[in-house]
Amino acid sequence: MSDPAAGATPHDAGPHEHVHRHGGDGWVQCRCGHRHWGLHGAAGLLLVRRDATGAPTHVVLQHRATWSDQGGTWGVPGGALAPGESAVDGALREAHEEAGIDPGAVGVRGVHVLDHGDWAYTTVLADGLVEVHPSETDAESIEVTWVALDQVPSHPLLPAFAQAWPTLRARLETR
Repeated sequence: MSDPAAGATPHDAGPHEHVHRHGGDGWVQCRCGHRHWGLHGAAGLLLVRRDATGAPTHVVLQHRATWSDQGGTWGVPGGALAPGESAVDGALREAHEEAGIDPGAVGVRGVHVLDHGDWAYTTVLADGLVEVHPSETDAESIEVTWVALDQVPSHPLLPAFAQAWPTLRARLETR
């Protein structure tokens, strides 16, 4: 285990260092046959950068720490919802905790929900309202960076994100 104060990067820390905890943390055994993180569901932020014409060019992706569930894959900053927290608030909180994204720097465009009945994951789609410089701000990330839309599928994606990506990209491209 390393000490970030001594110059180590957040992703060098072990699974219990520099990770934010709350009452929504925990596993749910879903009737879909899989277990999912988030006693009250989970949410993540898909932040998009647009060019002068309004066309999407890049999204923020997080390279997940290897110790985490499905670690080593890429997805959006996100995680378990706290008790009573909305999906939008949870996604903005998680993006701030994991990627240093200021909630005031993004404009929410909509949501995409993967609903299993007894558990749901909400992807919050948002535009950067100002220049955003994401970075690894806790132990849950190896890297957080802007990725060109065409390059997203070339990353080893979190399986659920890979499955949702064509729909999410189409939603981002809708004006």
